[in-house]
Amino acid sequence: MVLTAREILNYLPHRYPFLLVDKIIEQEEKRIVGIKNVTINEPFFQGHFPGLPIMPGVLILEAMAQVSGLYYLSNVEEPDKYVFYFAGLDKVKFRKPVVPGDQLRMEVEVLRSRKNSCKTKGTALVDGELAAEAEIFVMADLREK
Repeated sequence: MVLTAREILNYLPHRYPFLLVDKIIEQEEKRIVGIKNVTINEPFFQGHFPGLPIMPGVLILEAMAQVSGLYYLSNVEEPDKYVFYFAGLDKVKFRKPVVPGDQLRMEVEVLRSRKNSCKTKGTALVDGELAAEAEIFVMADLREK
């Protein structure tokens, strides 16, 4: 599965400024890869930090969780009927700052997938260098009618 930004909108409920995945470039049986192009126009750079813009680590984790959710939603029938929630994190490490102009490559490997949840190991890379890593739990629920 390869998804454009427009197609991602069909899967995720997130919208500007909280949609943090620009495209999905690869998906295999137990792996998915997403891209986030980080620009100086991101609203969080106004305050994080003035004169030294760095992408907040929690948003890197959120971007990896969104990629994990896209994996889950791409493997269920009628994905538009579900919404996924960030349910937990383990083994979080930040290795390198992410700054405007970087392209964040989020590689997510599925460790365990169940009917309404999945556990993944995510890495966020910039130019092949590890920026962050974590184990991510996402859970799905039916959307409200």
